[in-house]
This record gives sequence, structure tokens and C-alpha cells, in this order.
Amino acid sequence: MKQKKVEGLLREKLKDRGLKVTQQRLLVLSVLAQNSGSHMAAEEVYGQIQKGYPEIGLATVYRTLQLLQEMQLVDSIYLDDGCVRYEMGHLFEGEMKHSHHHLICRKCGKIIQFEDDLLEELEVHIEKATGFHVLDHELKFYGECKDCMGQGR
Repeated sequence: MKQKKVEGLLREKLKDRGLKVTQQRLLVLSVLAQNSGSHMAAEEVYGQIQKGYPEIGLATVYRTLQLLQEMQLVDSIYLDDGCVRYEMGHLFEGEMKHSHHHLICRKCGKIIQFEDDLLEELEVHIEKATGFHVLDHELKFYGECKDCMGQGR
């Protein structure tokens, strides 16, 4: 995604929620946009920001990520090792639901995005059976990636 488009969308989303457009918010979201497809820890986001803006602290990055997550502009994934990773939010891309799920390798820790969302039929069934309308979901599969499986042979 182009830098100007990211900044324009962020400005719009912040203004829609009555929040100020700040350099910190723009920088955090820009780093995530530039690393699209990656799942970055707050420290990794901070490391990239600090290169050009050493005055911005780690606490600011954490607060900004939390705010952007609450606004659904940033999605988080919690891993079993206690590490929280962030990526561009699905609502930022204009999608109402997640368009991908995560495959997590137990050996090397690699996170692979799986693009097919096969749960729509289940969501319809849930609503018919219970009257509960699913707005969103998160799905993680744990196993071994093909690289790790190949090493074991």
C-alpha cells in the first residue's frame, strides 16, 4: 500500500473517531503497512521507527498500537510464547471480517497466512441455530511447516 494512501486512510479513520492525527500514529501504521504480511512485535515496530525518529519511545509505540487495535486499524495475534504480534487491520483494508487465518509452526515459530475463509457456512449455521450473529472470528492452527517437516526426514 502506498505511503500517501496509508496516511490518508489513517487520517480519515482518526477523524471519524474524533482523534487527533499525530506523527506517532502515522509512523506506527506506516511501518505495519510497509511490512504487510509480517506479524511484528511492538519492539520490531519500535526498532524501525527509532532509526528515523529516535525521540519516539517504546511506551509511545505500545500505546499507539493499543489505540489502533481498539480502532480495528491494527489486528493482533497472541502466540503461546506470550508474544503479541501486530499486522494491518482487516477493517483498515475495508473488509468486515478477517480474510485470513494463521498457521503457526510449533518447531520454528513461523507464522503463515492462510487466505481461504471457510467458516462463513458455519457462521450462518450458528446464527440459524442460536440467533447469535457472528461479527468476526480469529482462527489459529498449530502444527509443523513444510520446512520443519522436511528437516525431520
